[in-house]
Amino acid sequence: MKKVTEPAERCEFIHVHEHVVEEVNKQMPPEEELYDLADFFRVFSDSTRIKILYLLLCSEMCVCDIARLLSMEQSAISHQLRTLKQMKLVSNRRVGKSVMYSLADGHISAILSQGMEHIREE
Repeated sequence: MKKVTEPAERCEFIHVHEHVVEEVNKQMPPEEELYDLADFFRVFSDSTRIKILYLLLCSEMCVCDIARLLSMEQSAISHQLRTLKQMKLVSNRRVGKSVMYSLADGHISAILSQGMEHIREE
């Protein structure tokens, strides 16, 4: 990702476009929803969680599989999966003695795919 070295552009004079401000203000979600959205995206800020999500984008897996692929301890993977499950990004199901994890829904797949598409654009 490129670093921004130029200062942001600013208006040459202060003039609030009241009709725009009014219309946008009507569309703004409640403050609590915006905090929840920030928490949702904060989960994506950890590279280990992103790796786990990307693996689950490819295939349903158990903790052992994920730990092997990421060369990490199962306890560390379990900790991250717990966070991802609390944020409703992954779901799990028991198959015999194994617990299989997958992405919670198509929204998560779309977010990962669009994010990857965005960073690959240049």
